[in-house]
Amino acid sequence: MAKYPLPDPYRDCDQFPGSSWSKRLSAHVADLQGQITKLKYDVAARNPSDLVVAEKAEMHLQAARAALREKQRWPARPLRRFAGGHADGALANTHEAEVAILRIVPQVDLRWRGLAVLVQARLHIDPQDMRLQQLETVFAHQNARIEAPDRELLVSTLHAAYQAEEAERAKVRSFMHIVCAATVMMALIAIGFAIWAFLQSKAIGTNFCFLENPDDLSAEPTICPFGKNKPNWEGVWLVEFMGMLGAALAGAVALRKVRGTAGPYYVATSLLLLRLPVGALTAVIGIMFLSGRFFPGLTALDTPIQILMWAAAFGVLQEAVMQAIDRQGRALLDNVRSPGRKPGEDAGRPPPKPPPMPPGPAPRVSRVAQAVAARVKKKS
Repeated sequence: MAKYPLPDPYRDCDQFPGSSWSKRLSAHVADLQGQITKLKYDVAARNPSDLVVAEKAEMHLQAARAALREKQRWPARPLRRFAGGHADGALANTHEAEVAILRIVPQVDLRWRGLAVLVQARLHIDPQDMRLQQLETVFAHQNARIEAPDRELLVSTLHAAYQAEEAERAKVRSFMHIVCAATVMMALIAIGFAIWAFLQSKAIGTNFCFLENPDDLSAEPTICPFGKNKPNWEGVWLVEFMGMLGAALAGAVALRKVRGTAGPYYVATSLLLLRLPVGALTAVIGIMFLSGRFFPGLTALDTPIQILMWAAAFGVLQEAVMQAIDRQGRALLDNVRSPGRKPGEDAGRPPPKPPPMPPGPAPRVSRVAQAVAARVKKKS
């Protein structure tokens, strides 16, 4: 019987289907599992009570694996992964496993782990946090080495940093849920209006037609999206389609400002999907505004193609509202800080204050300077 277990009994290094973020986290779980396996052999001889902490860390890794490899039926699984439902559980359990490892790691390995904790804390904890300030003081006085009395400070600082990171990611996921809910609601309204137009073809279709002679208000509207004297449900559907087409074109142009993200949240994709039902509804409302003579000077459209082009234009105009939502999504993504960020990408966080200079001896003043100062004072 082998003394040590297999190198990868949990198959963390296998290529399971999933996003690149899931595969990176699975590789990190494999590294943490190796650390825990080594620690279990170390603490068994040194301090058997630490085995409880090691086993608890292993349970957290098992929970992270379950979240990354969850098996659900379609369409629950793709929808849950699109909204990032598996990400929070996997990341939280991985963080807790790292904190547990830090509690039982030998003192020899603990000394130089403080640098990674300090980097993580500076990314996510407020610079005025007393734990971060105390850890920076320890680094300054101990030449970046962590001793045994400072272990609990290191553990609490890392735990606070991970909790702050999870809160930042939770805001992004909440924003994703709001955008997805808004997309579904807008799509249901657009589909419901299209069904209503199908059931009440002439009554609804007439509202999307225009008078051939704008001065004759008693005449029936005859210029419709599908041609003259054709107020039907097909015209309403065509107006919605042209609005979606204009919104899709505006979304394609907006892609020039989209930045990729290394996280598990598809914020940009969800915002592009939201544009489609919004564009359809904007086209419907805009054409009804024109038909109802709401805009002075735009009381009549002469040809069906003009109606369709105005519907596409109203679909493009929804971009004015969507740009504000895009900025909110980018701000939330920028708030999730990660190592390797540029100095100007801290999302408004004030730079840390430099440590105070140690008091030194007063500068010496030469005798010539003293004599000159005395003469100037005597003359004044």
